[in-house]
Amino acid sequence: MAVSQIGVEQLSLDEFVRLYDQQPFELVDGERIPLSPTVQDHNVTTSTLFRVLIMHVHPNGLGEVFVEAPFVLEYSKNWVKGSRTPDLMFVRADRLASYREANPDWRKKPLVLVPDLAIEIVSQNDSYSDVEAKAEGYLQDGVRLVWIFDPQRKKIAVHEIGSKSYTVLSEEDTLTGGDVIPGFEVAVKALFES
Repeated sequence: MAVSQIGVEQLSLDEFVRLYDQQPFELVDGERIPLSPTVQDHNVTTSTLFRVLIMHVHPNGLGEVFVEAPFVLEYSKNWVKGSRTPDLMFVRADRLASYREANPDWRKKPLVLVPDLAIEIVSQNDSYSDVEAKAEGYLQDGVRLVWIFDPQRKKIAVHEIGSKSYTVLSEEDTLTGGDVIPGFEVAVKALFES
């Protein structure tokens, strides 16, 4: 995803929503980074991952899976510190229920909650080092687990909060949800077959 940076001042949550509606963006270190449209290879991988996750998450009542939805970090109530938009993200049911109970207007604003899992899919026009930096940013924000899918190489990098290294899975391996998505397992090869 090619991005250009545009300087930005602090945003209220309402300003964030208004500007995001005009042009989706991430807010990282005070910079607004516009999001580019994705290509079909990226969309097919996103769709495959969504289907596989939802087939495990929903029947087991584990939480919610979101596609290309922003999550927002706040300085203080209604002031945006930053935002990120993973290709897919998962939030555990208990955390989501607590969030919604504490925020009766949750339907009218972006998710102001760090997800448990963030997934990035490397597109042909992405710099892998930029995607790696994004994974590091997610972990710094408090995301517990980050998966980076590389459809060209048919590999998945698995990053866990608190770990200084990451694991790279190939087609012979199995991707699991660990403590974040209990019981989730899928052959890596199956995720890249379509």
